[in-house]
Amino acid sequence: MTISTLAVVGSGTMGHGIGQLAAMQGIAVRVFDVDDAAFGRAKDSVKGSLDRFVRKGTVSQDESEDIVNRIVWTTDLGVALDGADAVIEAVPEVLELKQKVFTDLDARTDPNVLLATNTSQLSITSIASAAKNPERVTGMHFFNPPVVMKLVEVIRGTLTTEDMLNRTVDLAHQLGKETIVCQRDTPGFITTRAIMALRLECIRIFEEGIATMEDLDKAMRLAFNHPMGQFELNDYNGLDIALQGSRNLREAYGERFAPPPSLVARVAAGQLGRKTGSGWYDYSDSK
Repeated sequence: MTISTLAVVGSGTMGHGIGQLAAMQGIAVRVFDVDDAAFGRAKDSVKGSLDRFVRKGTVSQDESEDIVNRIVWTTDLGVALDGADAVIEAVPEVLELKQKVFTDLDARTDPNVLLATNTSQLSITSIASAAKNPERVTGMHFFNPPVVMKLVEVIRGTLTTEDMLNRTVDLAHQLGKETIVCQRDTPGFITTRAIMALRLECIRIFEEGIATMEDLDKAMRLAFNHPMGQFELNDYNGLDIALQGSRNLREAYGERFAPPPSLVARVAAGQLGRKTGSGWYDYSDSK
């Protein structure tokens, strides 16, 4: 089933990125948020991203304007959902908030409409439990930034039907992405579980005085061809997100995912990464 109209719930970093991605594939997009003040930041980010594509020659100026015009920004959920073939939720990683959103989405859309949650770690089954039709809820884990990163991790909830799972994979392919499928709804799925194990071990190596952060990041880039080291990537994504992910995985899998003291301390000090000007590294003078 080809998606012609997509609703995105949440206009934050992932939400507006997913909206831009869909609009670049010719899909009509409606981005919903409860706060229209968030739209200013989102629109600026989309424009900045498209300007970079134009400068690289990947997108023409006319195409950039068409992409912007395909996105409708609205604080009216009814407007966002009207005629949508699929809905992708991208609100903050708080289970109760996502459950509330899915209660509304389920009540206000046809049972045949695909409902996907962009979560990197929360249980799809728990999120879907708030819906009367949980079988149509799937996980669709995009990576930051969605317009650049090639992978979408698709997660099957306990009650997700085969049809909805296949439609989610098809939607990801329509968006120009490669997919992997997590067949069992387990904490951390595939990618978060793997990357968190690597990140926590890098932090422990640093804490033990075996290597500096700079050398650990250099090792990740040059030995394993990662575009960023784990400290750099953690600063980009947010130390608070990593800490919450570590705690969630610890609860599920035990002490191997316990958060290292230096991560806990930095979050307590408000050093959350680029968004606060410092994290593992200092960005106060960064351009």
